[in-house]
Amino acid sequence: MHTVLAATAALLACAFAMLTFERYLTQRRRHELMWTIALVMFALGSLGLWLGAAIGWSEWTFKTFYLFGAILNVPFLALGTVYLLLNRRVADQTAAVVSLLAAFAAGVVVAAPLIGVIDANVLPQGSAVFALGPRIAAGVGSGVAAVVIIAGAVWSAIQLLVGRRRSHWVGTTTVPAGRLAAANLLIAAGTLVLSAGGLLNSVVDEMNAFAISLVVGIAVIFAGFLLTMTGTPTTPGVRGSIGPGLTEPTLDDYTASPPATPATASTTVVV
Repeated sequence: MHTVLAATAALLACAFAMLTFERYLTQRRRHELMWTIALVMFALGSLGLWLGAAIGWSEWTFKTFYLFGAILNVPFLALGTVYLLLNRRVADQTAAVVSLLAAFAAGVVVAAPLIGVIDANVLPQGSAVFALGPRIAAGVGSGVAAVVIIAGAVWSAIQLLVGRRRSHWVGTTTVPAGRLAAANLLIAAGTLVLSAGGLLNSVVDEMNAFAISLVVGIAVIFAGFLLTMTGTPTTPGVRGSIGPGLTEPTLDDYTASPPATPATASTTVVV
């Protein structure tokens, strides 16, 4: 069962990544590039799980799963949220910091010696085979980044529902605010599932638990993303579109005074 689930999670992540990368190539929107990177990492983490389940766990199948499935993917998904909610300068600075920390974490995991014996038939626990370094990286990578995604998605959904998400630089979209709010909540729920997959260990087999969390989490996030694609966006101007009916702000937009006329409701969607 876990072999099929892990393969399904990898295929879903690959399909999702191809879709976001295609949109990035068309619009050159930074948040979609971050999502693509994160989804490729989801696919690699799922591939590590699939290889461990299919051919047996070893040091490198587990390190692949642990690095891409427990440390690196959620931070880059969170960078998509940062690019949507904050201005470009702050987002670029955040991306530089996250990239450096990701490179450091990758070095820690690759170089980390195993302190326990890996059973080829059982998904290892990080605490049983790693010292403190990789486990701290996993806790910070998954925990802090998940808080950013969930908080950003819930905040954006609330703003959409109460009609307060406004900005003088956005356009309009045919996607109803309620649908966009639902998309945000689905994304938050999917991220929560991915982050809390280890809790299923007490209910089902460990490999099945992680495989279930990967499939359900990525499927829910994918569903939320698809909800944002049903509208017809306005034609972007000189600036690039950053979402359904949105145009990417320039630095002048953040320093200019807002117009006297009422702004249209924003449809910013956090992924």
